[in-house]
Amino acid sequence: MNALVIFGLLAILMLTGMPISISLGLTVLTFLFTMTQVPLESVALKLFTGIEKFEIMAIPFFILAGNFLTHGGVAKRMINFATSMVGHWYGGLGLAGVLACALFAAVSGSSPATVVAIGSILLPAMVKAGFPNKFGAGVISTSGALGILIPPSIVMVMYSVATNTSVGALFMAGVIPGLALAATLGGVTWYRAKKFNYPRQPKASWNERWDSFRKSVWGLLLIVVVMGGIYSGIFTPTEAAAMSAVYAFVVAVFIYKDMGLKDVPKVLLNSANMSAMLLYIITNAVLFSFIMTNENIPQALADWMLGNGLGVITFLLAVNVILLLAGNFMEPSSIVLIFAPILFPVAMALGIHPVHFGIIMVVNMEVGMCHPPVGLNLYVASGITKMGITELTVAVWPWLLSMLAFLAVVTYVPELSLWFPRMLGML
Repeated sequence: MNALVIFGLLAILMLTGMPISISLGLTVLTFLFTMTQVPLESVALKLFTGIEKFEIMAIPFFILAGNFLTHGGVAKRMINFATSMVGHWYGGLGLAGVLACALFAAVSGSSPATVVAIGSILLPAMVKAGFPNKFGAGVISTSGALGILIPPSIVMVMYSVATNTSVGALFMAGVIPGLALAATLGGVTWYRAKKFNYPRQPKASWNERWDSFRKSVWGLLLIVVVMGGIYSGIFTPTEAAAMSAVYAFVVAVFIYKDMGLKDVPKVLLNSANMSAMLLYIITNAVLFSFIMTNENIPQALADWMLGNGLGVITFLLAVNVILLLAGNFMEPSSIVLIFAPILFPVAMALGIHPVHFGIIMVVNMEVGMCHPPVGLNLYVASGITKMGITELTVAVWPWLLSMLAFLAVVTYVPELSLWFPRMLGML
């Protein structure tokens, strides 16, 4: 009964158009003050201890690193490198878009940032080369979602905060699924380009490839700094985030010189605004998780499922449906912070590995960012392409179907997520 009251109140507040973070906070406070006897002191203590986590510090640093690279010319250099490698294949510029999105995702950790950085440069070039606008929009909208699966990923940090799962293990678990999804999206791009005989670029010489790699190498090295540092144990994921922010600043200002020192305060302010918004959502989500646990809602759900003989297959199918529906009207950070505290205890009771469950949630977020009516990537792509959401929905469906098929594979083949971190001794 209490669960219905909590979710009913949250749904009503969200339907009024109120931001999710404020809706969460008001739901929690209303329930605490009117329907429980929980002392305020314990609420305040839980709020303090809930956000006093070292991992949370990674979020503003990764946001800052992504903003430095987005405002600099790293994206353009990565596109040139990707085009030199695969531009001569069918749908070459489209394939270059998938590859560039995968590379940029690995240094920015944000899907919308990837769509903006790659799409704003590549989409005009694709139209100029003779590709239909819808083809380019489909490629970039879906490939941009790689930003939250290929590490480092802000959404993975959010999941770690909500469930106390190792951030390092999550990052390594995202590598193989991230590369597999990039290959899947590239395969759809190549097939459609061949089917409709879209234009191909002249084959680049090895000198041209080397030149484009040399120019983009400083951006690509950030992947080595973050992943290599975590894997080798030189620093924790949070320290890696701080290192990536410093490295991105040096690359953008002093090596590539795409930004002047006078532009740095603006980037810092934008990053602070984004960080404050996410940290405010986390704060309210901590309280939401507290009342869920206090009312024994996750435990009751787990007992009900186990009592009715519902196994892992049924539970994971239900999780995917719930998260895909939530993706219709919420953005990834909010979905993870609201649903992880409810679903995670049930997953643990059923024997599902916490890292595998995290990857399932992240892939669901990716699909949610690309499907209507409010997929975040669709709105970002709409601003770049000047296409309506309905038109974009038609444009992305071939790639979206392949992402749904990929989601099914990730859900029911745990080793796809767990093999790599297990091989590195992180599990």
